[in-house]
Amino acid sequence: MAEAVANVARRINATVDEGKDSLDLSSCQLISFPEGVFKVLRTVSENIRIITLAGNQMKAISSKFFSTFTQLRELDLQGNILTKLPDQVGEMEHMTSINLANNSFSIFPEKLTEIATLERIDLEGNNITELPLEKLSTMPALKWLNVKSNPLNSSNHSALHSPYKFDILLTTD
Repeated sequence: MAEAVANVARRINATVDEGKDSLDLSSCQLISFPEGVFKVLRTVSENIRIITLAGNQMKAISSKFFSTFTQLRELDLQGNILTKLPDQVGEMEHMTSINLANNSFSIFPEKLTEIATLERIDLEGNNITELPLEKLSTMPALKWLNVKSNPLNSSNHSALHSPYKFDILLTTD
């Protein structure tokens, strides 16, 4: 465990010291976003555009995360155990890509449909049965939605074959 903490500290310090616009905390055995990181990154949080938290064991992500990293463009949370996102995700004015593949979502995180700049949503390998197609179709920037390997109900499956202004990737039976 101490090694995991040291690894996280090293990566955070490199982000701060080198003035990077990205933070990679993938595969760090995190069960939540470390509270101390907010303090360490306070001076550079406005500069961070990309955060990778893939391959951890995170069950939740706090609203503080989204209110701290307001300039975030890309967020990779694939391979965690997330079931929902806080409402604050809908306030992300610059986010263009979110990867939520291989988590434990059973309900589509509808707050994502409030992000006007969002172009890519990856929800492959979750347990989602329904998609908010009306809300998705009004998203101005959406270009790509991956819902492969989700148990979508049949009415959603047939509706997905209608023409949308974005690409939908899904598993066909």
